[in-house]
Amino acid sequence: MKAGGAQAIAPREFELIVIAASAGGLPALRTLLGTLPADFPLPIAIVLHLDPNHISLGAEILDRRTKLCVKQGVDGDVLRAGVVYLATPDAHLVIDPGGIVRLARTPRVHFLRPAADRLFETAAAVCGRVIAVVLTGSGTDGAAGVTAVKAAGGVVIAQDKGTSDFFGMPQAAIGTGAVDFILPLDEIGRTLVDLTETK
Repeated sequence: MKAGGAQAIAPREFELIVIAASAGGLPALRTLLGTLPADFPLPIAIVLHLDPNHISLGAEILDRRTKLCVKQGVDGDVLRAGVVYLATPDAHLVIDPGGIVRLARTPRVHFLRPAADRLFETAAAVCGRVIAVVLTGSGTDGAAGVTAVKAAGGVVIAQDKGTSDFFGMPQAAIGTGAVDFILPLDEIGRTLVDLTETK
């Protein structure tokens, strides 16, 4: 587990970034996505735990704070570089072969739908080389998923305690032993750029 920059990981090709966030997650995502350049080379898929009974404006809010295109994931979307796909309330966001986005009303995981574990596990199974990021949030969602990502040859980043509004999700991820970097929020974007830079 490293607390420094991405140079500790050997350069390799990745296919997808997957991000999990819950309590305090919207401001954290605004900060993280706001640091990424317009030519960021990978698609990004995000599970943000939201109240399914309220209309989500998360995609619109995030789209205003980043140079990337942010949209709610639509069943059948094909993952494209530089596009951020946000899970819709009350549906799991999963990745099918060919980089196809699927919205699944399958059973809740940890009482949650969407669940980060479902996104992370399907992304690891389909894409293999994935970077997973676990941001602020309560609970343990994402812990099983980061284990799958690491087992498939991916890299895992967790937000540190000092910058997390709620440390439950990052702590659970760290507890698996699968986390490569524990970083302050304002260093995560730079690390993603370093990891995905083509030499």
